[in-house]
Amino acid sequence: MDFAFSERSTELQQQVQTFLDEHVYPAEHTFEQQAAAYRAEGNPFRTPAVLADLKQAARAQGLWNLFLPKGHEGSPGLTVLDYAPIAELTGRSGAIAPESMNCSAPDTGNMELMAMFATDEQKQQWLQPLLEGEIRSCFSMTEPDVASSDATNIATRITRDGDSYVVKGRKWWSTGAMRPECKVAIVMGVSNPDAGPHQRHSMILVPLDTPGVTIERSTSVFGYDDGPHGGHGVIDYDCRVPVENLLGPEGGGFMMAQARLGPGRIHHCMRALGMAERAVELMCARAVSRSTFGRPIAQHGVVQEWIAESRLAIEQARLLVLKTAWLIDTVGASKARTEIAAIKVAAPRAASYVLDRAIQVHGGAGVSGDFFLAEAWAQLRTLHFADGPDEVHLRTVARQELRSYLPPR
Repeated sequence: MDFAFSERSTELQQQVQTFLDEHVYPAEHTFEQQAAAYRAEGNPFRTPAVLADLKQAARAQGLWNLFLPKGHEGSPGLTVLDYAPIAELTGRSGAIAPESMNCSAPDTGNMELMAMFATDEQKQQWLQPLLEGEIRSCFSMTEPDVASSDATNIATRITRDGDSYVVKGRKWWSTGAMRPECKVAIVMGVSNPDAGPHQRHSMILVPLDTPGVTIERSTSVFGYDDGPHGGHGVIDYDCRVPVENLLGPEGGGFMMAQARLGPGRIHHCMRALGMAERAVELMCARAVSRSTFGRPIAQHGVVQEWIAESRLAIEQARLLVLKTAWLIDTVGASKARTEIAAIKVAAPRAASYVLDRAIQVHGGAGVSGDFFLAEAWAQLRTLHFADGPDEVHLRTVARQELRSYLPPR
C-alpha cells in the first residue's frame, strides 16, 4: 500500500489550507450573522451572500470541483486518495468550505453520477450548470413509509407511459431540496416490479418545478433546521417527465447507487475527521485556558486521557479511510466493498467520540450555539445512519469475515 500523495495533491492541500486561513475562517462569523438574519425573516435556507464572495475567491485560485475524479471532463486530475486530505480540510469548516469550492454533498455525488451515466443532453442541461455552481441538486432515495436501511424496500414507482415516465411516491431526507438554487432531483424508484430485487429500480432526473412535485417541508436534525446548507426536504412526487430524463439504464438503480456511494463515503468520512481535528484543537485550547479545583483542566488525568484517546481515534480512522481510497484507485470500488463499509462505521464513530469529549471539556458552552461543537455533533450523529446505518455496514464486514468459515453454497 502506498499512501503517498501526488505532487499536485500536496500543492492543493497547501492552497486549501491557505484559503481556509485567509478566506473561510474569517468569513464564518459573517456567514452565521447573515444566516441568522435570513432565518429571522423566515428564509432559513437562503444562501448567505458572503458565500458568493468565497466561491469567487476559490474559483480564482483554481480550487473548484476538486472532487471530480480523473477521466471526467473538467476534472483536476486527482485520484480518490489525492482528494481525501483535501476533503478532510474542508470538513474543518463544513458549513461553508465545501460549498465555496463546489465540493459539497449531495452535489458531488450527483455530479459524479451524471458524469458517469448521463447522456450528452442531460450533461448539457444539468451537469454543466452544477459544475459551474449555478444550480444545486438533491438525491431522493430514502422514504418515510418504509425501512430504508434495506433499500430494496423503496416503493416509489417510475412507470413508463408512452413517451413519459410517471413518477409517484414520497421521499424525505432529500438534502438541499429546500435551497432556492436546487433545481433538479435524482429520484430512485421501482421501474420493473417483476425483476430481481436489485434490478427493479431506476434513477430519473426530475426538475423540481415539474407540475406534481410538492416540497412539503424540511426535517430538522436534533432541533436544528440545518439551514442554510442543509434543508432535508420531504417531497411528494406525483408527476410526469420525458423518457429522456431516465438516468443510466433502466433497472440500473442499485448499480448506480453503489457507484455513487463509494467515493462519496470517502468524502463524508474525511470531512468528519476534519471536523474532529478542529474539535481537538478547541478541546486543547479550552483545557489549558480554564482551571478547576486549583489547576488547569489540562492537568486533570481524565482530560489528558480524552485528548490522547481522541488523537488515537482520529489517526486510526484516517489510516483506514486512506487505505480504502487507495483500494478504490487501484482495484475499484466494487472490490473495496468491505473497506468502504468499515470506514462508514469507523470514521463517524471516531469523530463522534472526539466531539463528545470536546463538548464535555467545554461544559455548558459545549451544548450552546456559541461554539460549533453542538451543531457539528448533531450533523455527525446523522452519519451513523446516513448512506446506510452502521448496523448494515457491520453486517457487510461480518459476512466477509465469515465467508471462509462457511460451507460453499
